Amino acid sequence: MTHALDPVAARALAINLDPDVYGSFAEIGAGQEVARWFFSVGGAAGTVAKTMSAYDMTFSDAIYGKASRYVSRERVAEMLDHEYGLLRERLEAARGDRTRFFAFADTAAARSYSGGHECHAWAGLRFQHAFRAEPSDVILHVRLLDATNALQQDALGRLGVNLVHAALTCSGRPKDMIERLLDDVGRGRLEIDLVHVCGPAFAGVDNRLLDLHLVRLGFTPAVLFDATGTPVLASEAIRHAHVLIERGRFAPVTRLNLEMLAQARAAFAAEPDAGNAPREGRENREICEIREIMEITMHNLRDRGQAADVDFLARVDLLSTVGKMVLVSDLSAFYALGEYLAERSVARTGFVLGVPLLRELCNEAYYADLAGGILEAFGRLFTRRVRLYVHPTRDAIDGRVTTADSLLVSPHLTHLLEHLRANGLIRALPCDEAALRTYSSADVRARICSGDPSWKELVAPEVAAHIEAHGIAGFTCEL
Repeated sequence: MTHALDPVAARALAINLDPDVYGSFAEIGAGQEVARWFFSVGGAAGTVAKTMSAYDMTFSDAIYGKASRYVSRERVAEMLDHEYGLLRERLEAARGDRTRFFAFADTAAARSYSGGHECHAWAGLRFQHAFRAEPSDVILHVRLLDATNALQQDALGRLGVNLVHAALTCSGRPKDMIERLLDDVGRGRLEIDLVHVCGPAFAGVDNRLLDLHLVRLGFTPAVLFDATGTPVLASEAIRHAHVLIERGRFAPVTRLNLEMLAQARAAFAAEPDAGNAPREGRENREICEIREIMEITMHNLRDRGQAADVDFLARVDLLSTVGKMVLVSDLSAFYALGEYLAERSVARTGFVLGVPLLRELCNEAYYADLAGGILEAFGRLFTRRVRLYVHPTRDAIDGRVTTADSLLVSPHLTHLLEHLRANGLIRALPCDEAALRTYSSADVRARICSGDPSWKELVAPEVAAHIEAHGIAGFTCEL
């Protein structure tokens, strides 16, 4: 009786039986879980030049150089530099014309006896896509979600085999390569929240689109881009920061979007828990570190094929012109986004929104999937040092202005809304009724498409200049 080979083992065996590839494995922090697969299936002599685990920090520093953090992108890069360099130095002359060399590295903080730390890993592969080619890299960051150390090690081992196999067999189709990473691992065991590729195997590939693809696949609930549009790891970029986030389509970002954010920032920074209390012996206040983020939900980009990619890049480019970070998420519920930020250890969160969106948040129909309904949703949102900063709106028909303080909701929800307002969890932004204007991205697009030059009044000068120089690629009059 024969037993079917585990699919991950089959991939490891396929690499072992490929006469064209040969490489090294270096793993720190969770044992040699990836290399173990290649040894256990047999034929490893055809693939493995060396395996090692420099677990002790002193040994690790002696081999790879001094590191400020051992589970980091920088450490993985140092490991790849060292191990791949040794391969080429020692084997290039003898077999370079018939071998594609590779080096795999990972460094992990898996669950320990003491606990209390983030369970995550960085993994990378440096490889040749053709004989004698310059090397290419794939770098991943992974959150380890299993409850035990043994399960986390197993998941990381499976991911590593998939990475080696996918990169060596389909690097010319990078989205396909990414899609294979969690095969036979389990979506609930790992979260891949950043991917970076470079080198000749990935010529012309935009890493922003690969990171967007992670969200589309459900590999991560969100990806973050810094103010230059570069993908960054959220758990590092916003850790311990005070995060002010505005949700919208931003197609394009309007002057009103930016004015709302600026007003909210002033209120956010002035809060008693903003970390701005004066230091003893100093007159100046300590300014808290605030990250301003514009968030686009995935449903605004889904099911539009290639157009969605163009649209996404256009929005990120425009938001970069005004110096804003961008978060693309698949978290439509406010409480889910609040929980995502809390898991990344932000100090506190402020949401910037208008009265129409606050009115929607008070619609119980949105919480039909929660056993506790709107009470559960608000409880999950406001227990995580979250406040809402609400911009007023003017009714398009009767011209009346509604603020967060004057908004009326269903009678049975009135006391709930009053509780949130009385406790400062919902704050009304200042209102100058005479100057108040309400308009949307759709209004800007309509004026652009109709040839009305007044659209420039509705966006920041930098945004207008970018649109005039590059067009409105990705934005259509039908959006």
